[in-house]
Amino acid sequence: MRAALTRYRVIAWIVGVVLILLVVIGMPLKYGFGNPVVVETVGQAHGFLYMVYLVAAFDLSRRANWPLKRMVLVMLAGTVPFLSFWAERRVSSLVVAEQREREQAPEPVAG
Repeated sequence: MRAALTRYRVIAWIVGVVLILLVVIGMPLKYGFGNPVVVETVGQAHGFLYMVYLVAAFDLSRRANWPLKRMVLVMLAGTVPFLSFWAERRVSSLVVAEQREREQAPEPVAG
């Protein structure tokens, strides 16, 4: 589970940074100055990285046994600037707390 969480955290940060670059630099250059080169290159990179983000979020959600609603919300967090950073922190704290809870739970005794 730790490896899945680490993969998710890394790709969430990368997707968040690339999306911010796309929105803050690429969009003004394209629509304000007629230069679409940044949107074309960074946009493609974001599209590819977002697919990797979806795979990482799905992998983590299956390992953590999340309900479908939580999985979909985490996946959508990669589409809104700055939201992936918040979601990454929230998901990390949830997964760590759930993992600690499972480790501290007493094991059932077979009788």
